[in-house]
Amino acid sequence: MSLTPPDNLGNPGSIPGKITTRSLVEMKNRGERIACLTAYDYLMAEILDRSGIDVILVGDSVAMVVQGRHTTVPVTLDQMVYHSQVVAKGARRALVVGDLPFLSYQVNTAEALRSAGRMVKEAMVEAVKVEGGRTIAPTVKRIVDVGIPVMGHLGLTPQSIHKFGTYKVRATDPEEADELREDALVLQDAGVFAVVLEKVPAELAAEVSASLEIPVIGIGAGGGCDGQILVSHDMLGLYTQFHPRFVRRYAELGTAMEGAFEEYVKDVRSGSFPSPDESY
Repeated sequence: MSLTPPDNLGNPGSIPGKITTRSLVEMKNRGERIACLTAYDYLMAEILDRSGIDVILVGDSVAMVVQGRHTTVPVTLDQMVYHSQVVAKGARRALVVGDLPFLSYQVNTAEALRSAGRMVKEAMVEAVKVEGGRTIAPTVKRIVDVGIPVMGHLGLTPQSIHKFGTYKVRATDPEEADELREDALVLQDAGVFAVVLEKVPAELAAEVSASLEIPVIGIGAGGGCDGQILVSHDMLGLYTQFHPRFVRRYAELGTAMEGAFEEYVKDVRSGSFPSPDESY
């Protein structure tokens, strides 16, 4: 019997080097940095998987970069299930984590468990991500206890943007920094396999990373974390409505695509496309 973990479609022992939640802890212990990016469709997931990405997050950021919303709040559980399904089909080696959207896990533990169950059973993700600290720790523990891995998310939590009223850096004052330190430990005790720290001071993020046995994944949290995550549309230059300081642009695909589309329009209007070689 093969000891290789199943792939995201449930095929046993088919993918050598498959990334699991245990793999991430082992990577932290080896001092090996964890590379994570987001995906919302099959083709992007397939490309990311081939590139060697360790974790693909199906983020509720789909609300902004795909649906054109101003925040992540409006995205629904049904929408997250759909996008997670198609990503899971394209990812074989990477660990696929799906965001639980706003109000799919905060109302009560039973509803949170059903939401997480749908993501695992219907969408075929291998873990779910939730935002918040000690207030949701009992919910996290219940989800983990039934066998569903959970990733935490602290610092700037986008589902709470209306409460914050701003996207500024979090935990800059001593009181909030102490709360973040405590929340990270509480989440670890509740059973999360990793924690995302978003937009917090680099020194604090490095301290939290060193204090935890589980990996800490940073986004706008400096280089002292165990790994990094960005929204793929940001780092590819596709989403241009704003450019956060922490986003490094590895390509300007938005500009390249716009140029290609303009060329296509010109060729269609001039009659140069299709050519005889492009016709039957």
